[in-house]
Amino acid sequence: MARATTQAGSTKPGSTRPAGPALDIDALLADPGKRIIVCCGSGGVGKTTTAAALGLRAAESGRRVVVLTIDPALRLAQSLGLTALDNTPRPVSGIDTSAGGSMDAMMLDMKRTFDEVVEQHATPEKAQQILSNPFYVAVSSSFAGTQEYMAMEKLGQLRAQSAADARWDLIVVDTPPSRSALDFLDAPKRLGSFLDGRFIRILMAPAKAGGRAYLKAATATISLAMTVMTRVLGGELLRDVQTFVAALDTMFGGFRERADQTYALLQDDETAFVVVASPDRDALREAAFFVERLATERMPLAGVVVNRVQMVAGALSRGRAEDAADALDAGSAASSASADLLRLHADLATSADRHQGAIARFRTANPGVALTQVPTAARDIHDVEGLRTVGAHLAG
Repeated sequence: MARATTQAGSTKPGSTRPAGPALDIDALLADPGKRIIVCCGSGGVGKTTTAAALGLRAAESGRRVVVLTIDPALRLAQSLGLTALDNTPRPVSGIDTSAGGSMDAMMLDMKRTFDEVVEQHATPEKAQQILSNPFYVAVSSSFAGTQEYMAMEKLGQLRAQSAADARWDLIVVDTPPSRSALDFLDAPKRLGSFLDGRFIRILMAPAKAGGRAYLKAATATISLAMTVMTRVLGGELLRDVQTFVAALDTMFGGFRERADQTYALLQDDETAFVVVASPDRDALREAAFFVERLATERMPLAGVVVNRVQMVAGALSRGRAEDAADALDAGSAASSASADLLRLHADLATSADRHQGAIARFRTANPGVALTQVPTAARDIHDVEGLRTVGAHLAG
């Protein structure tokens, strides 16, 4: 679909774009001071495609880029010309490197990243004890918030590596497909609450008493709690949990420290958040919540990308199209086909009006937030050329 020719940030009669500041994607990608771009938003709004398109456009503009995706779907790997994505950055082929840029891509392996943290920050003996613990295997694969926390761990690792060897000068992060976009920012705090929680303190009591607390019942509260947990979890699982917590105890401070470091990195001027939404009320409401949260946390917002916006070509309004279709209904077969096309145009115009109305309401509520729109694609994005087209739309 053709896009409106009115320049973003202005309005005039017939324009499909509400007034407001425009998000200048090319200026963002060209800024050498920006070394991390975080794409965030609620699930299903196109964060992964947006992150890949930003990474590709930056690479073809001369940046050395690594894209970290959290999306387990194979479609991104296929669109980047890779047979698979894993926890190791791999070069993407098929991009234009004439400007001197490059692009690597990787997909977060939550379990492997957790293993790397353990191996890096525990003694070999403790690491082996943790990695072989059944409760650890379950926690590292499925514990609530682990994916979001490990995404932040991997971001910290990539930033440290890029600072050490200058392999990349831009990291683009596709945040986890959580029900709420805020989960990514809340993960470190949730982990800290878990580590400091009463449940953990009770489990740690036997080890801190030299292993005698479980037999002698250091306190009536711990004794009662252990009895209840044994009944609920079973004696064998409880022992696995206690062994895991005791082995991990020496790493708790490291978890908190790294979470604090990564959180500070997200607040630094070298980071820019791009909030991704679709032109639906719920997605834009979630985007507004995230914009407010970023402001509260003093994290730098670049702007908002609204994906899959319905655009219509020409100046034919919905009402005129419907009237013309009604007038053609009594005609020939050719006239009937024309009427069907006019009604299709009217339907698309209705969707376009609804989308622009939702975007206008978002603009009114967030007048200082830069925004750009990406039209709905005629086909699925499954190759580098498709990502290149998305990147061009992102840049307006």
